[in-house]
Amino acid sequence: MKKYLSKRIVIITLFAALSGCASFQFADLFQGYHSQMTAVKAAQRQGDFVKAQNLLADRDASNNSYVLSLLERGRLQFLAADWQASNKTFAQAYNLIEQERNKAKIQISKGIEKLGAVVSNDNATSYQVPYYEQGMLHTYQALNYLFQHDLSGALVEIRRANLVQENALKVYKDEVYQAKNELYNSGMSSDSLSGNYPSMSSVIGKVKNGFQNAYTFYLSGILYEASGELNDAYIDYKRAIEIYPENTYLQQDVLRLATKLEMQDDLINFQQRFGKVQAPVLTGQGQVVVFIERDIVNSKQDIGLNLPVGRSNNGLKFFSFSLPVYREALPLRSKMVVKSAEKSYSSHEIVRIQSLAAKDLQDQLPSLLTRQVVRVVAKEQIRQKLSREAGDVGNILASLYNIASERADTRSWSTLPDQVDIVRMDLAPGKQTLLVQINGQQKTIALEVQPNRITLINFSAIDNHTGYQSINL
Repeated sequence: MKKYLSKRIVIITLFAALSGCASFQFADLFQGYHSQMTAVKAAQRQGDFVKAQNLLADRDASNNSYVLSLLERGRLQFLAADWQASNKTFAQAYNLIEQERNKAKIQISKGIEKLGAVVSNDNATSYQVPYYEQGMLHTYQALNYLFQHDLSGALVEIRRANLVQENALKVYKDEVYQAKNELYNSGMSSDSLSGNYPSMSSVIGKVKNGFQNAYTFYLSGILYEASGELNDAYIDYKRAIEIYPENTYLQQDVLRLATKLEMQDDLINFQQRFGKVQAPVLTGQGQVVVFIERDIVNSKQDIGLNLPVGRSNNGLKFFSFSLPVYREALPLRSKMVVKSAEKSYSSHEIVRIQSLAAKDLQDQLPSLLTRQVVRVVAKEQIRQKLSREAGDVGNILASLYNIASERADTRSWSTLPDQVDIVRMDLAPGKQTLLVQINGQQKTIALEVQPNRITLINFSAIDNHTGYQSINL
């Protein structure tokens, strides 16, 4: 009878923390997020954005990945040109992010989450929206407002996007230092990953951090310019060009506004770097800006590693860890060509979301590994305890559970574009037709150019699916 009770204790002890917490689904713990999103992204690639929404996992506000589901849904609604629905969905996500930000650091709910994570994995904790995703949320909200002819609402959102980047810049170095220090205190260092964890340098490329987004800065500059706030526009164009100094459209924008605002010192500096303005904007012409969103960002993958834990003077013990990683290198894409009646324009890259995501993950690795160290050690202690109390049954059940539950947190906003290019041109007012050459095909964009105004076009290209929306600002 005693032995029977011991076996029951094994099962109860093993699953008590999980069954008592309603903030996650068991599928989230034992199935990687990238696997859950496979069918969604397949429908997105086919251009069936309604089907993609219907394939999203059914999560409610009690689920710790609810905010991520809202981000995915809002993006798909945006692609489906359902601006109002997308606006509402993103507003919900923003409110949840703000609630999370304003919470106290120590709460009972957080304690429950941590307990669930210790006996399972990071998927049992609330999804922490990284800064680059928060910036993209506000970027899409700004576009949602624009396509509903609300420039003031768009400006509110773009200011929020800029604030996200400013706040991230303030805390970035402190967060990285704290993460490395916590890892060291756990008995490891960042060097522990050397030679074991795959390098993501080919994905990260030249980006300096995972939160400064030239796409957002450029959209901000356009909106400020459209509203007549040229100084603010100039500031954000300069921020964008510091990230993408080789983008010729950005070069012309800073040269153009430096000339217009009579920023002589800046103008001399920019002329030395980029040359002179190629051609002045003629009075009465309209400016056309094309954003070209290309493909879909890759998902995180799960990788297993065997790493030593402990101090060298106390002996080292090897444990198996699961960590997220971006495995696939950045695909090399040719420039897209946009033709007007008079001239051809080549697109220039303004952001690689994949690079921002990989850099953010790289900076988070010390924190991730610290939590993994705590987790695997705790699981091993539980296994040993259950083995002593319930013999082989306890040992086998605990071992099987530890193996099954050792999953990396691969959650990320997976419906974002991988790359965004820009084209900027000056056109005569009136009806115009643009031809976009992509993947060996030619797509037509019809638009009405208005004098001395900016026409914004958001063009999406996912596999063979293309679509666009335009608005006169």
